[in-house]
Amino acid sequence: MELAPHFWVALGEIILVNIILSGDNAVVIALASRNLPRQHRNKAVVLGSAGAIVLRIVFCLFVATLMSIPYLKLVGSALLLWIGVKLLVPEEDGNGEGKDAPANMWGAVRTIIIADAVMSLDNAIAIAAAAKNDYLLITLGLLISIPLIIFGSQLILKIMGRFPIIIVVGAGLIGWIAGDVGITDPAVHHYVGSYGLWADYAAKIVGAAFVIGLGKLFATRAERHRRRAVDLGAET
Repeated sequence: MELAPHFWVALGEIILVNIILSGDNAVVIALASRNLPRQHRNKAVVLGSAGAIVLRIVFCLFVATLMSIPYLKLVGSALLLWIGVKLLVPEEDGNGEGKDAPANMWGAVRTIIIADAVMSLDNAIAIAAAAKNDYLLITLGLLISIPLIIFGSQLILKIMGRFPIIIVVGAGLIGWIAGDVGITDPAVHHYVGSYGLWADYAAKIVGAAFVIGLGKLFATRAERHRRRAVDLGAET
């Protein structure tokens, strides 16, 4: 079967749109898998990315209905805020080694899929528009994008290893996106839409500040508990 030139043009558009819109998803993937040992980290990145892409395909099929459901994006916003906070708190064992590594890996996969699902609600509109409701195009374009998203997350992981401040910036980005998701929920936008752009930016700033502030607080407490446990172990 010979495909028309416009098919390839549309396919390229979907891949490009998905790459552009997946920068924040790559950050989530990198943050969620950074504490895992290398062999589990790679599996988490691949499985999480694949699962997220499958959900994105489903969203593209039902995007109009999903975007009109009141409170759905508010729930998603709350999930993103909690995910952002948790990603700033180090694992108890520090690096995911040992017998709990597989469990930690699946926890990272779950985090990646949930976060990507929430962030992909808006992205699905652009992807569906580029595909003009051609489901074959949507599926092919998103599947081809998987290795590109994985490469982006691996690059961010390396940067995080050299510049730990990127972890805080990444968590703040998740909070920023959570604020954007929540403020655009139909149930909320009905009341705040008249306030214009400043309300949107206020919600994003509050979301980022919430994640960084609460995440840092929990991380500090976790570090205190770890040091206390180490001190008690040294005394015995």
